[in-house]
Amino acid sequence: MLLKNYKTTFLKKLSSLYDEQEIDSFFYIILEKLHGLKRIDLALNPSNVMDGNHLKKWNSIVSDLKVNKPIQYILGETEFYGLRFEVNENTLIPRPETEELVEIIIKNEGKRKREEGKVRILDIGTGSGCIAISLAKNIPNTEVYAIDVSEEALAIAKKNADINAVKVSFVNVDILKINDLKQFPSSNFPLPTYFDIIVSNPPYVRNLEKAEIKPNVLEYEPHLALFVDDIDALLFYRKIAELAIKNLNPNGKLYFEINQYLGKETVELVESFGFKNVKLIKDIYGNDRIVFAEKE
Repeated sequence: MLLKNYKTTFLKKLSSLYDEQEIDSFFYIILEKLHGLKRIDLALNPSNVMDGNHLKKWNSIVSDLKVNKPIQYILGETEFYGLRFEVNENTLIPRPETEELVEIIIKNEGKRKREEGKVRILDIGTGSGCIAISLAKNIPNTEVYAIDVSEEALAIAKKNADINAVKVSFVNVDILKINDLKQFPSSNFPLPTYFDIIVSNPPYVRNLEKAEIKPNVLEYEPHLALFVDDIDALLFYRKIAELAIKNLNPNGKLYFEINQYLGKETVELVESFGFKNVKLIKDIYGNDRIVFAEKE
């Protein structure tokens, strides 16, 4: 079958579930993954043919898309900040809002004088490792650490560090059980006690907001990394701010990705720990999404 003809079939099979633009995006993502071809290649060579093996793979992907499985999980990878990352059901799929967080850190860190020495960064709740790895890749002279409660997620993060040729130290730990990083002897717990930057995109979606979540997220992405109890929606922010005020160097920086509905509350929480220059930053969609703060 000609690839250009299969595109019509692909569109027809998925048209009841997705809009045409999204299906078109799916088609070209899969085209590059399975055939190594880009949109322009198909346009210039309309006689490209798919064999029976490829047809089976395409049909299998269509079946997964019909049950709302995310294309990133189907293909086992995604792109984030220009880098390739493996993902599976143990890791959240990195999102554009998180790329904005990474971009802000990189721009701010570019102002640091190089003679100030290594930049020591801690990413809390690293998941696929997308934040830690992107920072390690794009900020010179860094020493990057990343922690997560999920061993399965850390296994993927370690692979992603290798894929992108960066050094990140990964540690399996539940931050809710930590009172101070200094309580862990360096021989047993490979984390330094002070950092220049602490960043986190912790669970922040309240159960009451589940109605807003698309089925492909709700049914497939790890709830451990997504949801927090309605009664204490800022649980992770409180714990991380508590750690950050103890374990950031003077003038160290704290960055959060936050729940868009809790911007004011998150700012007030961070300020209550004594941080200065606390800023609430909107994302490209105009939603409150990032909180930045500095330690005295």
